[in-house]
Amino acid sequence: MPDTLRAADHLAGRLYEAGCRHAFGMPGGEVLTLVDALETAGITFHLCKHENAAAFMAEGVHHRDGAPGILVATVGPGALNGVNAVANAHQDRVPMIVLSGCVDADEALTYTHQVLEHQAVFRPITKATFRLTEGGADTIADKAVSIATEPRMGPVHIDVPITVADAKLSQGPKRRRPPSSPVAPAGADLALARSWLSDADRPIAIIGLDVLCDGSATVLQAFLEHHGIPFLTTYKAKGVLPEDHPLCLGAAGLSPLADGHLVPLVEQADLILAIGYDPIEMRIGWREVWDADRQRVIDIAAVPNDHYMHQASLNFVADTGATLEALTDGLPGGRGWADRQPDATRAALAKAFPKDDAWGPAAVFSELRHVMPRGTLLSADSGAHRILLSQMWRCDAPRELVQSSALCTMGCAVPLAMGMKLLEPARPVVSVSGDAGFLMVAGELATAAEMNIAPIFLVLVDASLALIELKQRQRQMTNRGVDFAHHDFAAMGRAFGGNGATVRSRPELRAALESALESDSFTVIAAEIERGSYDGRI
Repeated sequence: MPDTLRAADHLAGRLYEAGCRHAFGMPGGEVLTLVDALETAGITFHLCKHENAAAFMAEGVHHRDGAPGILVATVGPGALNGVNAVANAHQDRVPMIVLSGCVDADEALTYTHQVLEHQAVFRPITKATFRLTEGGADTIADKAVSIATEPRMGPVHIDVPITVADAKLSQGPKRRRPPSSPVAPAGADLALARSWLSDADRPIAIIGLDVLCDGSATVLQAFLEHHGIPFLTTYKAKGVLPEDHPLCLGAAGLSPLADGHLVPLVEQADLILAIGYDPIEMRIGWREVWDADRQRVIDIAAVPNDHYMHQASLNFVADTGATLEALTDGLPGGRGWADRQPDATRAALAKAFPKDDAWGPAAVFSELRHVMPRGTLLSADSGAHRILLSQMWRCDAPRELVQSSALCTMGCAVPLAMGMKLLEPARPVVSVSGDAGFLMVAGELATAAEMNIAPIFLVLVDASLALIELKQRQRQMTNRGVDFAHHDFAAMGRAFGGNGATVRSRPELRAALESALESDSFTVIAAEIERGSYDGRI
């Protein structure tokens, strides 16, 4: 290794140490050195068609390898194109390193073409933003990785001036912050929580994303089984325990239909354990869904409660696994609900989302579950279909269904699936989109062909913004601004070098899915459904 490296090489080397092997974006002249440094370090750069989709591909990779995603964007319009997906990473707790090129500070004093304050743009939607300097390149790189990956995770932005990226630096000592040790509660509050757990007759757990991030799923399962505590999860925490587990009540977040069964159960509980629960995923109906004055509530979270979406009787800002071990140490097993109300709720939820429709979105998801093998990875775009899919699809492991569940942005499913498929080419990967969301990112089909990956892009076609149109009708408003024309999505798939099929029945969908599973190229399946098909289903 040479005695001197470019500042960009120091940055790229630290990202490689963090496990990053892929970067996504669209280069301009201002980031050529960055791209070269990433490739030299062993991080493959993937040219995408839009920076927003590039960031979601980076997120898709993160969901499979656990390393921070990398977005590379050039000065001005390139950086701003990625804003939506960076804001999504911030709200959805996704570690991401956002690298933007910029002109040098001295040049910006008299040169204005494409020049704007990137840091001012990214500051509100990232955990931190830095401007790379020659002397601080290694320190800034380590700070960025550490901040992005510490609880709660999120994006960090680094603005890289052109001449700084090229500056030659001596190797010098590397600055690396050691990882933090897990923290568990102690003292009087822990003793009180343990007594509540022993006394509980109707405990329930609500599990969130923190559990996936701190690796405490094994401890969590042992804790819930020992005490016989039924649980539900947020959408992002689906699969933290297999959803066919007898204690699992499924997921909650955006479905009023599911809430009608789950919320009354939560209201009956005498002990509520919010375990790694981040309410940023939840709809307004979950605000103060329990009464902390009447019910005993224990909140175990990675960060202090500054959201005020709910309150608790006891708040533990601590590692989930360490806290659960401290809570249960030496305690006998739980008694469970004597009236077996959780079992009745589980049965009612199964009837609320039937799988025997002749056709429509519920039939599409039922057929998808029937055909696709266990272990299939799914991504879901925002819209009515996502709410229904999140209730009907059962996950056997974490991150088998990924989505934008905090920001709820459209256009994420296609690039998320591409990122996951890039990491796991032998595993079935399905993107589920509405037709409007798919149209936002259809150009990335060209990227899928260029990457030589073969995900399945399932598009539910009703020529309408179905969720917004439903809300419009519920408010007895005139239909305006929610309908658009039918388009030939299958032809788009073929035009970009993949396969395409249009289906209007279960047998046609089954045949298309089976064919797609055997193909070496990606497949676009357009499932045409009637408008209003989600009425009474979400």
